[in-house]
Amino acid sequence: MLSNYRIPDLAIDEIDKKILSILHENSRLSYTDIGKQVDLSRVAVQTRINNLIEQGVIEKFTTVINPAKIGIHVSAFFNVDVEPKFLEKVAEQLEKEPAVTSLYHMTGPSKLHMHGIFTDNQEMERFLTEKLYALEGVVSVDCQILIRRYKSRMGMKL
Repeated sequence: MLSNYRIPDLAIDEIDKKILSILHENSRLSYTDIGKQVDLSRVAVQTRINNLIEQGVIEKFTTVINPAKIGIHVSAFFNVDVEPKFLEKVAEQLEKEPAVTSLYHMTGPSKLHMHGIFTDNQEMERFLTEKLYALEGVVSVDCQILIRRYKSRMGMKL
């Protein structure tokens, strides 16, 4: 539950937390259906959700797609060592790549952690050789291919 987390300076109560949990499970539910679960009117639920959006608690509503169902069969994680003076430039280039689903600057002055998805190993190899290794400042790349997904974080689970 979110009650284990401290959310500073936000007007968020137990009902908001419950609404967030419901939305996390199914963001397509109507305000009326959510209202039934939290014992509020449709208008009250809509107001609360709009407030959560305005406060930045809800960043966006999205669709989670199963990659294998659309022909994407390779999921890989990369640790990319970059010369410090090129870190921002490399990150800016990588974040533009459609295959890159997440990109983080990790501890250490020049370490990027990245997740990418590809239709097959050949597409991943082309990404590595033509795009990643070609970026100025990339020193080394460690790649790990996902074998099986047990749990995937899609937003914060309450």
